[in-house]
Amino acid sequence: MPAPIVQDRRMNEWFDLLDQQAGMVSIAQLRTFGVGDAETLAQVDGGRWSGFVRSVYATFTGPPPRPSMIAGALLYGGPAAALSHRTAAEEWGLVPVGPPPVHLTVPYRSSAISQHGRIVVHRSRAHRHIVTRTVPPRTSMADTAIDLAVECDDAITARTTLVGLLTGGRVRPLEVELRLTERPPRRYRRALLGAVSMVRHGVHSALEEAYLVRVEQAHGLPAGRRQTPLSVDGQTLWEDVTYDEAGYTLTVRLDGRTHLRGGVAFRDRRRDNAAELLGRSRLVSGWREVDGDPFGVAREVGLVLRRLGWGGRQGPQTGCAVCGS
Repeated sequence: MPAPIVQDRRMNEWFDLLDQQAGMVSIAQLRTFGVGDAETLAQVDGGRWSGFVRSVYATFTGPPPRPSMIAGALLYGGPAAALSHRTAAEEWGLVPVGPPPVHLTVPYRSSAISQHGRIVVHRSRAHRHIVTRTVPPRTSMADTAIDLAVECDDAITARTTLVGLLTGGRVRPLEVELRLTERPPRRYRRALLGAVSMVRHGVHSALEEAYLVRVEQAHGLPAGRRQTPLSVDGQTLWEDVTYDEAGYTLTVRLDGRTHLRGGVAFRDRRRDNAAELLGRSRLVSGWREVDGDPFGVAREVGLVLRRLGWGGRQGPQTGCAVCGS
Protein backbone atom coordinates (compact mmCIF):
# COMPACT_ATOMS: atom_id res chain seq x y z
CA MET A 1 0.00 0.00 0.00
CA PRO A 2 1.52 3.38 -1.00
CA ALA A 3 2.44 5.89 1.69
CA PRO A 4 0.00 8.78 2.23
CA ILE A 5 0.63 11.63 -0.19
CA VAL A 6 0.13 14.35 2.47
CA GLN A 7 0.98 14.70 6.14
CA ASP A 8 -1.43 13.15 8.64
CA ARG A 9 -2.27 16.49 10.26
CA ARG A 10 -3.60 17.79 6.92
CA MET A 11 -5.33 14.61 5.79
CA ASN A 12 -8.86 15.87 6.51
CA GLU A 13 -8.15 19.09 4.65
CA TRP A 14 -6.82 17.07 1.71
CA PHE A 15 -9.86 14.85 1.47
CA ASP A 16 -12.19 17.85 1.80
CA LEU A 17 -10.45 19.47 -1.16
CA LEU A 18 -10.75 16.33 -3.28
CA ASP A 19 -14.41 16.03 -2.35
CA GLN A 20 -15.08 19.63 -3.40
CA GLN A 21 -13.21 19.17 -6.68
CA ALA A 22 -14.48 15.69 -7.63
CA GLY A 23 -11.03 14.17 -7.23
CA MET A 24 -9.19 16.79 -9.30
CA VAL A 25 -6.22 18.84 -8.08
CA SER A 26 -3.86 21.41 -9.58
CA ILE A 27 -0.08 21.53 -9.27
CA ALA A 28 -0.39 24.79 -7.34
CA GLN A 29 -2.69 23.12 -4.80
CA LEU A 30 -0.41 20.11 -4.50
CA ARG A 31 2.48 22.39 -3.62
CA THR A 32 0.48 23.99 -0.80
CA PHE A 33 0.23 20.49 0.67
CA GLY A 34 3.97 19.96 0.30
CA VAL A 35 3.60 17.55 -2.63
CA GLY A 36 6.37 18.13 -5.16
CA ASP A 37 6.74 17.17 -8.80
CA ALA A 38 8.58 13.93 -7.99
CA GLU A 39 5.79 12.69 -5.70
CA THR A 40 3.16 13.66 -8.27
CA LEU A 41 4.90 11.80 -11.09
CA ALA A 42 5.30 8.77 -8.81
CA GLN A 43 1.52 8.67 -8.35
CA VAL A 44 1.00 8.82 -12.11
CA ASP A 45 3.72 6.26 -12.90
CA GLY A 46 2.30 3.97 -10.22
CA GLY A 47 -1.11 3.96 -11.94
CA ARG A 48 -2.87 5.69 -9.04
CA TRP A 49 -3.34 9.12 -10.63
CA SER A 50 -3.68 10.35 -14.19
CA GLY A 51 -2.94 13.59 -15.99
CA PHE A 52 -6.01 15.58 -17.03
CA VAL A 53 -4.57 18.62 -18.78
CA ARG A 54 -1.43 20.68 -18.21
CA SER A 55 -1.00 21.41 -14.48
CA VAL A 56 -4.13 19.48 -13.45
CA TYR A 57 -4.31 15.87 -12.25
CA ALA A 58 -7.03 13.36 -11.47
CA THR A 59 -6.36 11.47 -8.23
CA PHE A 60 -7.82 8.37 -9.89
CA THR A 61 -7.54 6.55 -13.20
CA GLY A 62 -10.05 5.92 -15.94
CA PRO A 63 -12.32 8.35 -17.80
CA PRO A 64 -13.23 11.31 -15.58
CA PRO A 65 -16.98 11.69 -14.94
CA ARG A 66 -18.73 14.97 -15.73
CA PRO A 67 -18.23 16.60 -12.27
CA SER A 68 -14.51 15.86 -12.50
CA MET A 69 -14.32 17.19 -16.07
CA ILE A 70 -15.93 20.44 -14.95
CA ALA A 71 -13.78 20.79 -11.83
CA GLY A 72 -10.60 20.02 -13.78
CA ALA A 73 -11.48 22.50 -16.50
CA LEU A 74 -12.13 25.27 -13.96
CA LEU A 75 -8.84 24.53 -12.20
CA TYR A 76 -7.05 24.78 -15.53
CA GLY A 77 -8.81 28.04 -16.46
CA GLY A 78 -7.85 29.75 -13.22
CA PRO A 79 -9.79 31.46 -10.43
CA ALA A 80 -11.72 33.74 -12.81
CA ALA A 81 -12.82 30.97 -15.20
CA ALA A 82 -16.53 30.24 -15.58
CA LEU A 83 -18.53 27.64 -17.46
CA SER A 84 -20.05 29.06 -20.62
CA HIS A 85 -21.68 28.24 -23.96
CA ARG A 86 -23.05 24.69 -24.16
CA THR A 87 -21.64 23.60 -20.78
CA ALA A 88 -23.30 26.53 -19.01
CA ALA A 89 -26.51 25.81 -20.93
CA GLU A 90 -26.39 22.23 -19.67
CA GLU A 91 -25.88 23.40 -16.10
CA TRP A 92 -28.80 25.83 -16.43
CA GLY A 93 -30.99 23.03 -17.81
CA LEU A 94 -31.47 24.79 -21.15
CA VAL A 95 -30.16 21.88 -23.25
CA PRO A 96 -29.57 18.16 -22.62
CA VAL A 97 -26.22 17.16 -21.16
CA GLY A 98 -23.85 16.14 -23.94
CA PRO A 99 -20.32 14.76 -24.22
CA PRO A 100 -17.11 16.77 -23.65
CA PRO A 101 -15.46 19.19 -24.19
CA VAL A 102 -16.16 21.61 -21.35
CA HIS A 103 -16.62 25.22 -22.47
CA LEU A 104 -15.04 27.97 -20.35
CA THR A 105 -14.97 31.73 -20.60
CA VAL A 106 -11.96 33.52 -19.12
CA PRO A 107 -10.91 37.19 -18.95
CA TYR A 108 -9.58 38.48 -22.25
CA ARG A 109 -5.92 38.57 -21.14
CA SER A 110 -5.89 35.08 -19.60
CA SER A 111 -3.15 32.75 -20.83
CA ALA A 112 -5.41 29.67 -20.85
CA ILE A 113 -5.84 28.00 -24.23
CA SER A 114 -8.14 25.23 -25.45
CA GLN A 115 -7.12 21.64 -24.69
CA HIS A 116 -8.09 19.24 -27.47
CA GLY A 117 -11.08 17.05 -26.65
CA ARG A 118 -11.42 18.34 -23.09
CA ILE A 119 -11.64 22.12 -22.81
CA VAL A 120 -12.68 24.91 -25.18
CA VAL A 121 -11.55 28.32 -23.95
CA HIS A 122 -13.46 31.49 -24.88
CA ARG A 123 -12.40 35.01 -23.97
CA SER A 124 -14.50 38.01 -22.99
CA ARG A 125 -13.67 41.65 -22.32
CA ALA A 126 -16.93 41.87 -20.35
CA HIS A 127 -16.10 38.86 -18.20
CA ARG A 128 -17.01 40.42 -14.84
CA HIS A 129 -20.42 41.47 -16.16
CA ILE A 130 -21.54 38.09 -17.51
CA VAL A 131 -20.53 35.62 -14.77
CA THR A 132 -22.88 34.58 -11.97
CA ARG A 133 -21.87 33.44 -8.48
CA THR A 134 -23.26 29.96 -8.84
CA VAL A 135 -21.43 26.78 -7.87
CA PRO A 136 -19.74 26.06 -10.17
CA PRO A 137 -19.49 29.58 -11.65
CA ARG A 138 -21.10 30.05 -15.05
CA THR A 139 -22.25 32.76 -17.41
CA SER A 140 -25.72 34.20 -16.77
CA MET A 141 -28.68 32.49 -18.39
CA ALA A 142 -29.21 35.37 -20.83
CA ASP A 143 -25.54 35.55 -21.80
CA THR A 144 -25.43 31.77 -22.18
CA ALA A 145 -28.37 31.85 -24.59
CA ILE A 146 -26.70 34.58 -26.65
CA ASP A 147 -23.39 32.69 -26.71
CA LEU A 148 -25.09 29.55 -28.03
CA ALA A 149 -26.81 31.52 -30.79
CA VAL A 150 -23.67 33.42 -31.79
CA GLU A 151 -21.77 30.15 -32.23
CA CYS A 152 -24.25 28.99 -34.92
CA ASP A 153 -23.06 28.83 -38.52
CA ASP A 154 -25.49 31.40 -39.93
CA ALA A 155 -27.92 34.11 -38.86
CA ILE A 156 -31.05 32.07 -39.59
CA THR A 157 -29.90 29.18 -37.41
CA ALA A 158 -28.83 31.64 -34.72
CA ARG A 159 -32.28 33.24 -34.69
CA THR A 160 -34.05 29.88 -34.54
CA THR A 161 -31.74 28.72 -31.74
CA LEU A 162 -32.43 31.81 -29.65
CA VAL A 163 -36.19 31.56 -30.23
CA GLY A 164 -36.07 27.96 -29.02
CA LEU A 165 -34.23 28.99 -25.85
CA LEU A 166 -36.49 31.97 -25.19
CA THR A 167 -39.67 29.95 -25.61
CA GLY A 168 -38.50 27.25 -23.21
CA GLY A 169 -39.80 29.35 -20.32
CA ARG A 170 -36.53 29.91 -18.44
CA VAL A 171 -34.68 32.64 -20.35
CA ARG A 172 -36.34 36.06 -20.08
CA PRO A 173 -36.58 37.94 -23.40
CA LEU A 174 -36.15 41.33 -21.70
CA GLU A 175 -32.83 40.27 -20.14
CA VAL A 176 -31.55 39.01 -23.49
CA GLU A 177 -32.62 42.24 -25.19
CA LEU A 178 -30.77 44.29 -22.56
CA ARG A 179 -27.61 42.21 -23.01
CA LEU A 180 -27.77 42.57 -26.79
CA THR A 181 -28.11 46.34 -26.41
CA GLU A 182 -25.47 46.84 -23.72
CA ARG A 183 -22.88 44.44 -25.13
CA PRO A 184 -23.51 43.77 -28.82
CA PRO A 185 -22.38 40.26 -29.89
CA ARG A 186 -19.63 39.84 -32.46
CA ARG A 187 -22.19 38.80 -35.11
CA TYR A 188 -25.90 38.22 -35.77
CA ARG A 189 -27.06 41.12 -33.56
CA ARG A 190 -29.90 42.05 -35.92
CA ALA A 191 -31.10 38.45 -36.21
CA LEU A 192 -30.98 37.96 -32.45
CA LEU A 193 -32.89 41.15 -31.75
CA GLY A 194 -35.42 39.89 -34.29
CA ALA A 195 -35.73 36.65 -32.33
CA VAL A 196 -36.44 38.59 -29.13
CA SER A 197 -39.03 40.72 -30.91
CA MET A 198 -40.80 37.63 -32.28
CA VAL A 199 -41.09 36.06 -28.84
CA ARG A 200 -42.27 39.30 -27.24
CA HIS A 201 -44.95 39.57 -29.93
CA GLY A 202 -46.37 36.10 -29.39
CA VAL A 203 -44.13 33.48 -31.04
CA HIS A 204 -44.03 30.58 -28.58
CA SER A 205 -41.75 28.05 -30.29
CA ALA A 206 -39.00 27.67 -32.88
CA LEU A 207 -41.61 26.13 -35.20
CA GLU A 208 -43.78 29.24 -34.89
CA GLU A 209 -40.72 31.36 -35.72
CA ALA A 210 -40.06 29.24 -38.81
CA TYR A 211 -43.69 29.59 -39.92
CA LEU A 212 -43.65 33.37 -39.39
CA VAL A 213 -40.40 33.92 -41.29
CA ARG A 214 -40.31 31.17 -43.93
CA VAL A 215 -44.01 30.93 -44.70
CA GLU A 216 -45.83 34.15 -43.81
CA GLN A 217 -43.23 36.85 -44.31
CA ALA A 218 -41.36 35.16 -47.16
CA HIS A 219 -44.51 34.66 -49.23
CA GLY A 220 -46.51 37.82 -48.69
CA LEU A 221 -49.29 36.31 -46.60
CA PRO A 222 -51.35 38.44 -44.20
CA ALA A 223 -49.98 38.70 -40.67
CA GLY A 224 -51.63 36.19 -38.37
CA ARG A 225 -52.22 36.56 -34.66
CA ARG A 226 -50.14 34.32 -32.42
CA GLN A 227 -51.55 32.37 -29.45
CA THR A 228 -55.24 33.18 -29.78
CA PRO A 229 -57.33 31.95 -26.79
CA LEU A 230 -60.12 29.45 -27.45
CA SER A 231 -62.56 28.20 -24.79
CA VAL A 232 -63.08 24.42 -24.92
CA ASP A 233 -64.99 22.44 -22.26
CA GLY A 234 -64.54 25.28 -19.78
CA GLN A 235 -60.78 25.47 -20.37
CA THR A 236 -58.75 28.03 -22.29
CA LEU A 237 -56.65 26.49 -25.05
CA TRP A 238 -54.45 28.41 -27.44
CA GLU A 239 -54.42 28.43 -31.22
CA ASP A 240 -50.97 28.86 -32.78
CA VAL A 241 -51.95 31.23 -35.62
CA THR A 242 -55.31 32.76 -36.53
CA TYR A 243 -56.21 35.23 -39.27
CA ASP A 244 -59.39 36.74 -37.79
CA GLU A 245 -57.76 40.14 -37.30
CA ALA A 246 -57.06 40.19 -41.05
CA GLY A 247 -60.71 39.28 -41.68
CA TYR A 248 -60.48 35.52 -42.36
CA THR A 249 -61.69 32.64 -40.17
CA LEU A 250 -58.62 30.46 -40.71
CA THR A 251 -56.66 28.68 -37.98
CA VAL A 252 -53.18 27.27 -38.62
CA ARG A 253 -51.89 24.75 -36.09
CA LEU A 254 -48.20 23.99 -35.83
CA ASP A 255 -47.36 20.54 -34.50
CA GLY A 256 -43.71 20.16 -33.49
CA ARG A 257 -44.21 16.81 -31.76
CA THR A 258 -43.05 13.48 -33.08
CA HIS A 259 -45.70 11.57 -31.12
CA LEU A 260 -48.88 12.26 -29.18
CA ARG A 261 -49.61 11.37 -25.59
CA GLY A 262 -53.17 10.29 -24.87
CA GLY A 263 -54.18 13.43 -22.98
CA VAL A 264 -52.68 15.72 -25.61
CA ALA A 265 -54.39 13.84 -28.42
CA PHE A 266 -57.74 14.13 -26.61
CA ARG A 267 -57.26 17.86 -26.05
CA ASP A 268 -56.48 18.39 -29.72
CA ARG A 269 -59.53 16.40 -30.82
CA ARG A 270 -61.74 18.57 -28.59
CA ARG A 271 -60.14 21.69 -30.00
CA ASP A 272 -60.71 20.44 -33.56
CA ASN A 273 -64.35 19.74 -32.82
CA ALA A 274 -64.82 23.18 -31.25
CA ALA A 275 -63.33 24.84 -34.32
CA GLU A 276 -65.57 22.80 -36.61
CA LEU A 277 -68.66 23.82 -34.65
CA LEU A 278 -67.61 27.44 -35.05
CA GLY A 279 -67.32 26.95 -38.80
CA ARG A 280 -63.60 27.67 -38.92
CA SER A 281 -61.20 26.55 -41.64
CA ARG A 282 -58.17 24.71 -40.25
CA LEU A 283 -54.74 23.70 -41.54
CA VAL A 284 -52.07 21.74 -39.66
CA SER A 285 -48.34 21.78 -40.44
CA GLY A 286 -45.31 20.30 -38.68
CA TRP A 287 -41.54 20.67 -38.86
CA ARG A 288 -41.30 18.49 -41.95
CA GLU A 289 -43.57 20.76 -43.98
CA VAL A 290 -42.54 24.18 -42.61
CA ASP A 291 -38.82 23.46 -42.78
CA GLY A 292 -38.75 21.24 -45.86
CA ASP A 293 -41.48 22.78 -48.02
CA PRO A 294 -42.37 26.30 -46.85
CA PHE A 295 -43.54 27.14 -50.37
CA GLY A 296 -46.08 24.32 -50.23
CA VAL A 297 -47.35 25.41 -46.82
CA ALA A 298 -47.69 29.01 -48.02
CA ARG A 299 -49.58 27.86 -51.10
CA GLU A 300 -52.08 25.91 -48.99
CA VAL A 301 -52.61 28.83 -46.62
CA GLY A 302 -52.98 31.21 -49.56
CA LEU A 303 -55.54 28.98 -51.25
CA VAL A 304 -57.72 28.85 -48.13
CA LEU A 305 -57.38 32.60 -47.57
CA ARG A 306 -58.44 33.27 -51.17
CA ARG A 307 -61.43 30.98 -50.70
CA LEU A 308 -62.34 33.12 -47.70
CA GLY A 309 -62.06 36.33 -49.70
CA TRP A 310 -58.42 37.38 -49.57
CA GLY A 311 -57.37 39.14 -52.76
CA GLY A 312 -53.64 39.30 -52.14
CA ARG A 313 -50.86 37.80 -54.23
CA GLN A 314 -47.26 37.07 -53.46
CA GLY A 315 -45.12 39.84 -54.91
CA PRO A 316 -42.21 39.22 -57.27
CA GLN A 317 -39.76 40.14 -54.51
CA THR A 318 -40.43 36.79 -52.83
CA GLY A 319 -38.93 34.87 -55.73
CA CYS A 320 -41.46 32.09 -55.21
CA ALA A 321 -42.99 31.00 -58.50
CA VAL A 322 -45.19 28.41 -56.80
CA CYS A 323 -46.85 30.85 -54.39
CA GLY A 324 -47.02 33.64 -56.93
CA SER A 325 -48.80 31.55 -59.53
